[in-house]
Amino acid sequence: MTERVRQILSCYESDNPGTRTNLARLLNHGRLGGTGKFVILPVDQGFEHGPARSFAPNPDGYDPDYHFQLAIEAGCNAYAAPLGFIEAGVPNFLGEIPLILKLNNHDVLYDEKDPLSAVTGSVDDALRLGCSAVGFTIYPGSTQARIMYEEAREIAKEAKSKGLAVVLWSYPRGSSLSKEGETAIDVVTYAAQIAAQLGAHIIKVKLPSAHIELGEAKKVYQKHHIPIETLPDRVRHVVQSAFNGKRIVIFSGGPRSEDEAFFAEARAIRDGGGFGSIIGRNSFQRQKAEGMAFLRTVMQIYAGEIQ
Repeated sequence: MTERVRQILSCYESDNPGTRTNLARLLNHGRLGGTGKFVILPVDQGFEHGPARSFAPNPDGYDPDYHFQLAIEAGCNAYAAPLGFIEAGVPNFLGEIPLILKLNNHDVLYDEKDPLSAVTGSVDDALRLGCSAVGFTIYPGSTQARIMYEEAREIAKEAKSKGLAVVLWSYPRGSSLSKEGETAIDVVTYAAQIAAQLGAHIIKVKLPSAHIELGEAKKVYQKHHIPIETLPDRVRHVVQSAFNGKRIVIFSGGPRSEDEAFFAEARAIRDGGGFGSIIGRNSFQRQKAEGMAFLRTVMQIYAGEIQ
């Protein structure tokens, strides 16, 4: 085990050996194993956005096996998906990559302004399928947030008691936030702090903009001259908000974008002290060879092999 992995695990000393072992599996697997950096493949978009929107750009993606193969061959740290995709694919890839079972999901057939995801899997499902961690989405800013916080707390308690790691997707969204506010620096840092306070081992947030949504927060940012002008500055501030870097923070890849724009974001995450990326559509919506090359370039950036 590398010194960097030992250092990260030392921030989770209240956890039992089983949970810390599963965190170590995530940290030590794949192309970035041992570096403390992550590239995770998440494929919950079929549920979250619909199958055609997710997989028509690369029809191989309709097959659950495809995503296992992509994550394994590209050298990802882990593969995350809802119950159905994991159940369908895991028999053919036993033990080949750490798995994260996404335990709640939300569809857009009725896209309410204040979303509440449905619980679609269990901690016992994750154990049965050999997963290293469970994933759960919360929407800070939703009028339904209290329900999600309480669900997340109970799931985290059970997962930890059974030796699994906990990953929280923390995505601000709701009728009280503007669209721009969903990725505002003050809101994203707040979302990361909430996830950390709920007991997440790994926190997934979106990259923040320099916009400040909340009036009271704006006064503080101006008074204390908090640096948020550049993307590395903002990444550094998000990591700071997650217990001063004592919790792992990874950033969402979002919709498919131009390669160089994405690679610039990866450099900003690296330079700002972020722990890595969780990249779905930007990887699996490409033909396999292209998707693997894309993921490997991101990994080279995080490894410091590409400046």
